[in-house]
Amino acid sequence: MGWGKELFSVITLAEALEVLEPYVQPLYERKEEVSLSTSLGRVVAVDVPARGPLPHFRKSTVDGLAVRAQDTFGASESLPALVQVRGEVMMGRAPRETLDLGQGLLIPTGGMLPAEADAVVMLEHLEDFGEGLYGVTKAVAPGENVIDIGEDLQAGEVILPQYTVIRAQEMGLLASQGILSVPVLTRVRVGILSTGDEIVSPESEPLPAQARDINGYTLLGQAIEAGFEAHYYGIAADEPAELRSILEHMLAENDVVILSGGSSVGARDLTAQMMGELGQPGLLFHGLALRPGKPTIGGVVGDKIIIGLPGHPASAMVVFDTLVRPLLDGSRRRSEFPWPEVKLSQNVYSGTGREEFVRVRLEQEDGNWLAEPVRGKSGLIRTMVLANGLVHIPLNVEGIQAGEKVKVRPLRRY
Repeated sequence: MGWGKELFSVITLAEALEVLEPYVQPLYERKEEVSLSTSLGRVVAVDVPARGPLPHFRKSTVDGLAVRAQDTFGASESLPALVQVRGEVMMGRAPRETLDLGQGLLIPTGGMLPAEADAVVMLEHLEDFGEGLYGVTKAVAPGENVIDIGEDLQAGEVILPQYTVIRAQEMGLLASQGILSVPVLTRVRVGILSTGDEIVSPESEPLPAQARDINGYTLLGQAIEAGFEAHYYGIAADEPAELRSILEHMLAENDVVILSGGSSVGARDLTAQMMGELGQPGLLFHGLALRPGKPTIGGVVGDKIIIGLPGHPASAMVVFDTLVRPLLDGSRRRSEFPWPEVKLSQNVYSGTGREEFVRVRLEQEDGNWLAEPVRGKSGLIRTMVLANGLVHIPLNVEGIQAGEKVKVRPLRRY
């Protein structure tokens, strides 16, 4: 089966995302409950509201003296306000004492304020005159050095919007609400296969014209880092019967199948042909107006997605990061932090009619951050090791001049 002109009927990255979106949507409708202790890195499936206010009692932010603020008004070092101490607040216990005018309680950081107190005087602004009498040398305003009820969050407030990725701090927030079972999206099952007659496993000694499998492991790492349930299926030769058998097996076990390799026209034709033979709707696009990454193909078999990535390591990694990850990790459905802007250190040129992701390394010069392009062909894996970000050159923009500010898409999480 030859594709002829269709091979060059490429679509944009945005169009590819749009074409695949209807087939991805069902993956966002699958939910499960996981324990709080195993929730790190998972994606919240629904809005999570606060069960109660945080904190649920007024607490001190300093070690000092809980007082009525009005009893300190006008206090100074030369004329301190006098406060009689009735006792001390114990951590983890609600104070039983009541305060009248001119009275206070010693209180530790995090301690609960008595009902009548509305401020805390820091220890540094107290003078001990003996027999429980203290002088306040600096006045405090109502609410000073105090965290009020609900100041962190209010009952019913959405604390984790749908599609939030749970980090350590989100785990802590859930714990503060007593939420020990978390509704999350079911992990997307991703199967990874390297293809090509020239590819051998890493433990093998490659013969001339052979190469060890790089993509299988870079893609496996990217998939795991993205939070997917990833499985590596090894290497398949560019042979129809073998490829079909492995693809059928992978489609039965995964939501998404990722193949890398097949850089030749014939190999791409074979993969595209398999997509059509294994089920409908089959091949959806055959090539991206993207550099690196033009040979990318995509299709759907039943409810399973198949993405064929280029064989060049940098190309495969860039397409995974700009197409596969955004489709599956929820990032297109939530507010993301804006990419940092830095100055480009060198001119970067790009061909019109396609968008480009340039590998860059962030460097410091005279205290300022610069994006230094990492030069090298897409077949070189070390360019991705040296790079820690990507700079996007939009469609039909011929280049960016040195000194211009560019947004850098981070590549490193660690």
